[in-house]
Amino acid sequence: MATASPRPRAGGGATAGGRGQPSAPGGGAAPGRGGRPGHVTPPPRPPAALPGHMPGAGRARALLIGAPLYGRAVSRLVAGSSGTGSLRPAVRPPARPSVRLCRRAMSPAAVVRGLALAALLVLSPAGAARQARRPNVVLILTDDQDVCLGGMTPLKKTDALIAQMGITFLNAYVPSALCCPSRASILTGKYPHNHHVVNNTLEGNCSSKLWQKIQEPYTFPALLKTMCGYQTFFAGKYLNEYGAEDAGGVGHVPPGWSFWYALEKNSKYYNYTLSVNGKARRHGENYSVDYLTDVLANMSLDFLEYKSNFEPFFMMISTPAPHSPWTAAPQYTKSFLNVSAPRNSNFNIHGKNKHWLIRQAKTPMTNSSIQFLDDAYRKRWQTLLSVDDLIEKLVKKLELNGELDNTYIFYTSDNGFHTGQFSLPIDKRQLYEFDIKVPLLVRGPGIKPNQTNKMLVANIDLGPTILDIAGYDLNKTQMDGMSLLPLLRGDKNVTWRSDFLVEYQGEGYNGSDPTCPGLGPGVTHCFPDCVCEDSYNNTYACVRTLSTSWDLQYCEFDDREVFVEVYNLTADPHQINNIAKTIDQEILEKMNYRLMMLQSCSGATCRTPGVFDPGYRFDPRLMFSNHGVRARRFSAQSL
Repeated sequence: MATASPRPRAGGGATAGGRGQPSAPGGGAAPGRGGRPGHVTPPPRPPAALPGHMPGAGRARALLIGAPLYGRAVSRLVAGSSGTGSLRPAVRPPARPSVRLCRRAMSPAAVVRGLALAALLVLSPAGAARQARRPNVVLILTDDQDVCLGGMTPLKKTDALIAQMGITFLNAYVPSALCCPSRASILTGKYPHNHHVVNNTLEGNCSSKLWQKIQEPYTFPALLKTMCGYQTFFAGKYLNEYGAEDAGGVGHVPPGWSFWYALEKNSKYYNYTLSVNGKARRHGENYSVDYLTDVLANMSLDFLEYKSNFEPFFMMISTPAPHSPWTAAPQYTKSFLNVSAPRNSNFNIHGKNKHWLIRQAKTPMTNSSIQFLDDAYRKRWQTLLSVDDLIEKLVKKLELNGELDNTYIFYTSDNGFHTGQFSLPIDKRQLYEFDIKVPLLVRGPGIKPNQTNKMLVANIDLGPTILDIAGYDLNKTQMDGMSLLPLLRGDKNVTWRSDFLVEYQGEGYNGSDPTCPGLGPGVTHCFPDCVCEDSYNNTYACVRTLSTSWDLQYCEFDDREVFVEVYNLTADPHQINNIAKTIDQEILEKMNYRLMMLQSCSGATCRTPGVFDPGYRFDPRLMFSNHGVRARRFSAQSL
């Protein structure tokens, strides 16, 4: 059953809460249009929209896409070798497909009433307005924003305007703690083993030609536009390798987007290129016109001003904050000067009984490393203040347009982040809560204010949820996720998942890192004191379980150690003690089998009961039926 409880109000309301900075072009209410970042000359109002195999990055290793990696039936990784600024639609289809898939079955009498309504639409502007009352949806996606280490603290306006006006999911996760695989999961509603994006490189299928051919036509925005008749707007970071010349450059506009303002490559705040409906627009380093978070805000406001009022809309706004290089707007560079990274119980300690990559971190960290991560932590918060301003401007514009009450607003991040946990300075990619847990706030029609929900949700649920809001038949998709709409409505006796899959393929290089030759080949993302954040065998899969009786994480690595990590988060919320060698043998085997099944799941089979659910049963026929991989059982004594 869905669990909802009144949400305590955070102090500060909709104010900046102690920023103490004067108003500037990037903050507060939306400034005048002259010279705004990202502002485009208002065009004429547009008419109503018409009714595998991937080699690992930089290393001679190949991933067998489609086959499960783990479950101790590990498939071995084998050795081997300036555009215009108008708000014109990005793609104008020759004809609009039927939108019947997004509507409920109708009786003959309802058909007659519908025909009568259609006649009224031709004659009555008010009737046209009623037709457009299908819900709108806005998705705000931040980059590398944690929730475990205080990442939501700076966002006082966002808390007041979304969280306090809707629902906060307390157990929201990503299936891969890295930007491109996680974003691909949002767009497709699939686990990485089904969308095949494994890292942030073209070789890892990040915005590759294969991704464009196999996955992009079936993303939820494509279905919203072609099957449901939604106007669709994208602004910000898409996928890390978007715009690469080998994948079509910025001229490539993914199917499903009416208006396209996408960042070339990875997050930046200045000196970047946008694809404006397929044409390159270069930005410099003038705050008043180039600061990316403000540019995205003003492009979004322009869309809301000049869009068609005859169709519902979907907006996806993907900010660079709080991703590096952590460049704050000038009015916020003095904020949070006394803030430092949290010193919780897993900060700056040795990761004993963990995978070798965690054990190699030097403990205690050097003073320079601690100073660096504290500085990064402050700057991350500073960049988020501009996101907070964006949210305020967006909500005010929706309210001014009379559209706020009919609009769902989702706020989340592509992955978490760590700052000093287990003596790893800064990054993501790891299996622990701080990297895989993210914020998820939602407000919208029928959602009661000040609610919290403890159900286990994942970003693969966003696509199914938004399609469900639009009325699309989810049985016609191949998505692995579940619609959150019953939880948003507060439905009683909702049957929900108790576990989900986390999977990641490590990145590494054949040669040694020049600054850390002693660590040998295969490591990457190394700091000057030879602490490395990733390696080719930092390749793992986990079952994250949250049931009435267990709060458990079970993980397996594809490495020579055949390493296993298990955590009881009820007793050990910071995941300090690996209990793989002491946990009950029966639980160990059940989790082993469950991991194998989830690694080979697709669609509905990803939503079967978990190990601790009353309806759970182990059926070997469900495992690897398409891959021919045989499970290897192991015991705690063999670890």
